This record gives sequence, structure tokens and C-alpha cells, in this order.
Amino acid sequence: MAPTLTACSGGGPGGKTLTVVAAEYGDGKPENSSQKYWESVARTFMGDHSGVKVEVQVYSWTDVDKKVADMVAAGNAPDIAQIGAYADFAAAGKLLSADQLLSVPTQADFITSIGNAGEVHRMQYGLPFVSSTRLLFYNKALFEKAGIAKAPETWAELQAAAVRLKAAKVKIPFGLPLGPEEAPAETMLWMLGGGGGYTDRNGNYTIGHSKNVEAFEWLRDELVGKDLTGPGNPARTNRQELFDAFVRGEVGMLHGHPSLMQQAEAKDLKYGMAPLPGRTGKAASTMGVADWVMAFKQTGHKKEVGQFLDFLYSTQTVLDFTGKYDLLPVTTSASEKMMKDDDATPRRKKLIPFLQQLKNAEFYPADKTSWAKVSKTIKEKIGSTVQKGADVQGILDEIQREADSTDGASR
Repeated sequence: MAPTLTACSGGGPGGKTLTVVAAEYGDGKPENSSQKYWESVARTFMGDHSGVKVEVQVYSWTDVDKKVADMVAAGNAPDIAQIGAYADFAAAGKLLSADQLLSVPTQADFITSIGNAGEVHRMQYGLPFVSSTRLLFYNKALFEKAGIAKAPETWAELQAAAVRLKAAKVKIPFGLPLGPEEAPAETMLWMLGGGGGYTDRNGNYTIGHSKNVEAFEWLRDELVGKDLTGPGNPARTNRQELFDAFVRGEVGMLHGHPSLMQQAEAKDLKYGMAPLPGRTGKAASTMGVADWVMAFKQTGHKKEVGQFLDFLYSTQTVLDFTGKYDLLPVTTSASEKMMKDDDATPRRKKLIPFLQQLKNAEFYPADKTSWAKVSKTIKEKIGSTVQKGADVQGILDEIQREADSTDGASR
């Protein structure tokens, strides 16, 4: 469904109409639809800008990226799109930059790590909309049963905890989803824990770097090789399978994001959360995920689009959306208010550990048009690194060569 959201105010003779295409974050129930949020934003904005009308079309995540791509290809780009990726449009020169659109206070309010993730050649085209980070989740009852006093902070402690959980007959001591659903995220978490990552500071792929090789050799030998990841094959195990097993009480530990809190609480599961363990101590960073807002040049409504975006990123408007869907704000002002809000709901307070990780989070290389193809290659091949006798260096080098080739072709 793609409802068009308008109000009778705004527009009029000589007025401007802004078209916004946005993604649906709800669960299919009318009361949880993103439509209500956008209706409220549009109505309030138009009340303060009598010469501007806002029309918003909300599509499911399955359809929204293609819908925007089709509109752009047809020469009918929306003024604003709120979707999953911006790099292709930025590379094609179709987007307005943040400094062409936003007031200085609004642009400066983005959390630095997220704002930087929206840059192409040091110019910001992707405006973060909402974000999330990852933490280590653990089952408190299973930890107590296995005699584990606290969450692990190092890989050695994680392995020791997994050994204890296995001895306590826990079905899946550590959940490792390297199947296609979640492989790029799980891969990045282990790379970061080992001091590596997908790219260097210059944006070059570093998939075959020695630190990444060491991380997956450790996984192969010290976790999977010692039968600490349960009966399934990690190469074919997807995230949601493990989330479901976690809430059934079958998983001792796994990496998770805020939606796992909801699933666990729905089943009255007692869980704990901790920062990402690293090779020799807590990882210096965790993975962050962001969805993006972008504005297209061709519409000729730069002034009005900028006004709308300044309003969209006002503190309360940001908190209204993130609070509705258990997501993290992307602005410093909203984050600070969320951290200090004494009247916040218990669920919102539980998001604070995720929020605390955001300032140092690393993001997918979303600025690279090659990333979609590289991500697909990772989904297909990374699981083989943890199989017995796997040539980790050879597999990561192969992914690196394909990444470099794809990256070169996209420039």
C-alpha cells in the first residue's frame, strides 16, 4: 500500500508541493503504521508554512527502494526519499548536499559517526534518519546455570563462557549467523572485535587484511571448531533463526539489536546486554546501522525542502519516531534528551546502552556504489571460512579481489 498523506492547508495558488517517499517501519497493524507519524509531521509543518503542501507516499521496505529508483529513472524524482541507501544517486550527481539544504545548527547536530557515514568524497549527501547498534545479548538463567558470573569482555572469556554453557547442556552456547540473512553484519562485528573492518580511512576495501584473517581463523578453530556454536552449520544459519532460539531459551549468547529486546520480553526471558567483546578487551567500536534521507536536485524546491528537513530533524520530531519503533536518534540534541529523560518509558531507557555505543560505531561503507555487490559476495562466501580446514586467507583474498574489481568498475 502507498497512501498519499496530505492536508487541506498549504499549497494553494503559487504554492509549492513537496513529494516525500518514505519507508514503512510498522508491523502491518494500522495503529503502528509510519503513516501516522508522517501525517503529523506534514500537518504541523504545513501549519507553519502556508505556501507549501506536503504529500507523502509510504511503501513497504520490500518496495520502497525500487519505487524511488523507478521514479528517478522516469524523470519524476521525489523531492525527498527516506530509504535504505543513497550512494548510487549521489554518484550519479542527482542529490543536493547537506550544506545546500540544512541550516548550520541542523547539520552540526548530526552525531559525527553517522554524519560521516553519509559522505561521498567528503561531501554529505546521505542524511541519517534513524540508527541502531549491536550489543552482546546473553541469557541470564543459562549463565547462572553454567556458573558464569559476568558477561565476557574478551574472546578468551567468550570462549570460556561458551565452554561452560556447553557443559551445562545448552543447545547453542554462542549463536553465529553467517547465513545469507545476516552475514555482512556478523562478519563486520567479528572484524571490528579483532581490530579490522571492511575499509580503511581512505575508503579502500581491507577485507583480506591480516586482522580480519586472524579473526576468522579464531572463529574457525576456537569457536566453531570446538563445537561451541550448536548443531547447525553457521554458514547456513540466519539471524532470525537464532533470535527465535534465543527467546526459547536455547542460546547462551549472540549479537543482537534492539528488536531482540522486544522478542525476549514478549516471552518473559531474562536477558542481559554488554558491549562487544574484542580480542584482548572490549571492542573499540561496534557496528552501527542507519537508514537515509536524501533530496533530489531536479525538483527545484531546494528552499522548501531545506525548511522541511530542518523541521524533520528538530529534537522532538526525531524522538517521536525513534520512540515509536525502538530505534536510536541520529542527532546529538535528541540523544542527550533521551539520555536525560527521567520520564522515559522503561523500554526507552533500555535503549540507552545501544545509544552509548553510537558515537564510536562503524557503519557499512554505504558511500560506495560497489557495496551492494560486495555485500552479496560476502553472503555467498564468508560462511565457508569457519568450516574445518578452511583456507581463511584464500577466501578473504578472493572476496577482496572481487570487491576491488567491483569498486574499480563503479568509479
